[in-house]
Amino acid sequence: MTLVSERPASDSKAGEHVEPVRRNGRWIDHWEPENPEFWEKTGKKVARRNLLFSVFAEHLGFNVWVLYSILVTQMGAAGFVFMQGDAAVNNALILISTPVIVGAILRIPYTFAVSKFGGRGFTTFSAAMLLIPTIGLAIAFSQPGTPMWVFLILAALTGFGGGNFSSSMANISFFFPESKKGAALGINAAGGNLGVAVTQLAMPLVITAALLFTANDEAGYRFALSVAALFWVPFILIAMFGAWTRMDSISGAKPDGDSYPRAMKNKHTWIMAFLYIGTFGSFVGFSFAFPTLLRTYFPELQNVGWMVALGNLAFIGALVGSFSRPAGGWFADKVGGAKLTFLVFVGLSLSIAAVMGALALESFPLYLISFITLFVITGIGNGSTYRMIPMIFSASVRHRAESEGISTEAALASAKRQAGAAIGVIGSIGAFGGFILQQALRLSNVHLGSMAPAFWTYAVVFLLMAGVTWWYYLRTSFAISRAPSLAHANV
Repeated sequence: MTLVSERPASDSKAGEHVEPVRRNGRWIDHWEPENPEFWEKTGKKVARRNLLFSVFAEHLGFNVWVLYSILVTQMGAAGFVFMQGDAAVNNALILISTPVIVGAILRIPYTFAVSKFGGRGFTTFSAAMLLIPTIGLAIAFSQPGTPMWVFLILAALTGFGGGNFSSSMANISFFFPESKKGAALGINAAGGNLGVAVTQLAMPLVITAALLFTANDEAGYRFALSVAALFWVPFILIAMFGAWTRMDSISGAKPDGDSYPRAMKNKHTWIMAFLYIGTFGSFVGFSFAFPTLLRTYFPELQNVGWMVALGNLAFIGALVGSFSRPAGGWFADKVGGAKLTFLVFVGLSLSIAAVMGALALESFPLYLISFITLFVITGIGNGSTYRMIPMIFSASVRHRAESEGISTEAALASAKRQAGAAIGVIGSIGAFGGFILQQALRLSNVHLGSMAPAFWTYAVVFLLMAGVTWWYYLRTSFAISRAPSLAHANV
């Protein structure tokens, strides 16, 4: 499909001739979201339609990515010996951390795949990849002797769902004007993150319902787990069909060759990646681990039927963390992203201390409240750190423009491209933080006999991240001596 505004390409807002690239398929050869007339008459409707199907496909990616967080809690009852006895917790943490590391790695190539293959084609492909682990798991669960290495491979394949976030965000960013991009990306991100909560709520209910049709024994649990894996297949097929028939690709959605190298050389890319480990990494890591942690520390909950049916309430953490992400962006606009991020890390450290206090008191209500608070704060932190990224790059290039005599307009355009390139790397490293967290819990449990040392280490790391935020983005001496624009930027 070729969309052309009523104005000729030569009258584009930038004053430059737009040479369309003609190819088969639903390709948009001329796209001017910053042109108000084009946006109101043509662009808005198309952009919203693409956002709708992008959110659906990305949501399913998170559904599948986090699938193991629930499945591992029932695999022991299904008769898989490696999920029984003393090795169960260690093997569960291995299985739930594998999708995280694969998803984190895939986020970088997925960020750039949209530019090469188009949003429509790559969204269809990324959704189709989710069929492999879901159907594979259904087959693996049907065999009582399936070894752990098979489940490990399938866990890695569910990691494809984690990469969907980056390709979806990159694709949607091209459709909306700057004034509306923040809201669109916020909806896209929150819609994807909600997939974690939906899986952790729906899968225990599906497993419980499936057990009603069979005996409550090992074979019955294997059947129920197969049903849980296959549950997503119809939705994946719908997402593929919707993406292929209703989404579009923008011919001009190509990054310039200079932005990525500049972003990689900018120290703020790596500083923000480190901070994003603390916010998004914690959200991912604890979301995957929370059901296992609940069963490990409060095994008596397995005897409370309605709590088992609700996944031991594990879904609440991901749910509140997803909904608080847009709130984090909104609060960051009001008080400043750096100030809010600093408070987030202090709050995360205090939340970990509250979790450890709840365990010492053996209080499940306090434990649940402490963890829910932690999830809320990670969501706020995800929003505030994403708010900081474009502002930091804008302030940084403005300082360079002042010192090198570059026009402010050119500098800000460069900042937007660099921030876009940096977000893919920051998102990948942030997700990798979830793997680090889970491995820290596992190694602490195996070698020290308790996960408490890992929790306390994270509390200290959060305070370190608060210090890094203050040092680079709140300290007056830095703002004045190193980058004058930062003193006035609401980062």
